[in-house]
Amino acid sequence: MPKLKNNYFCTVNIHEKYIKRCIELAQNGFGTTYPNPMVGSVIVYENQIIGEGWHKKAGQPHAEVNAIRSVEDKSLLKNATIYVSLEPCSHFGKTPPCCDLIIEHKIPNVVVGTVDPNEKVAGNGIKKLIAAGANVTVGVLEKECNELNKRFFTFHQQKRPYIILKWAESQDGFLSPEKEINQDRKPIWITNQYSRQLVHKWRSEEQAILAGTQTVIDDNPKLNTRDWSGNNPVRVVLDQKNRISKESFIFDDTVKTIVFTKSEISFQTENTNFEVIDFNQNIIPQILAVLHQNQIQSIIIEGGLKTLQSFIDENIWDEARIFIGKATFEKGTKAPNIQKKNLTKTYIQSDELINIRNHD
Repeated sequence: MPKLKNNYFCTVNIHEKYIKRCIELAQNGFGTTYPNPMVGSVIVYENQIIGEGWHKKAGQPHAEVNAIRSVEDKSLLKNATIYVSLEPCSHFGKTPPCCDLIIEHKIPNVVVGTVDPNEKVAGNGIKKLIAAGANVTVGVLEKECNELNKRFFTFHQQKRPYIILKWAESQDGFLSPEKEINQDRKPIWITNQYSRQLVHKWRSEEQAILAGTQTVIDDNPKLNTRDWSGNNPVRVVLDQKNRISKESFIFDDTVKTIVFTKSEISFQTENTNFEVIDFNQNIIPQILAVLHQNQIQSIIIEGGLKTLQSFIDENIWDEARIFIGKATFEKGTKAPNIQKKNLTKTYIQSDELINIRNHD
């Protein structure tokens, strides 16, 4: 019995080794695979990796396809094991089912990190492989594989985007100082340039960014990634009474923008959509429903106070990223009230960065 137990753990450790490599490969697609998940795949023959691949962009070949294509001697596949961080797809989309390719090459062993939550797959890929005679192992480093695609899983399981709250506050807990008369429409910086660059990197990694009415009126933000190379997120703005000036950057037509309003407005732009919602009801479920319909899997909520606190009070958020700068304001707009537990801290020169997870 001890010998069997040792062999069992040896096999599990080998599986974990190669699924970890799948996760590493998958991360190469961070920010480029939407609306698809990040997936990595490794093919092993006699304890040697003979093929690797990851999904790079929606509409392009999936990880399993790239891994199989990378194998020089395809005759080895009939005695190999293919590892994949997420269940192989079983349906026709922009590309053919990966299951069919695995079956076609008669790969006998398939090790899967986690099951795909998309209802178009949801275990069907695993069933199809088993029906074809493959030896399928599921759930290796499942937690890590789920974490890899937390945005994708939240979107399909909870029917909403993954929600990141983000703000910067002063040492004494203010989002901004007391507004001065005739103050220009521009942001007042609390953080240093390196923290601001990091924020732009985050924007390139998420699909959308949301700001409230007063924030746009006061700061006239561009909400883009001008300090980082990458995709601009979809801009989402609240403007119940159409108070935001047409001259604001959010209406410059350079980035897709969704504006939530109480009633139809008189002007349209090519790259801006206006969504009418009922502001007399809870607006958060209405906003999230529209974002889900638009296939938006993740969003950064950048404020202001009322908007951020609404998501906190409704307990509809997944993580919070809070910068604390060196400035002190003494009075002004207080920072949101949030329980600081399940947190980690890092430092970006003089700035403190707190990350809070809303669930384990």
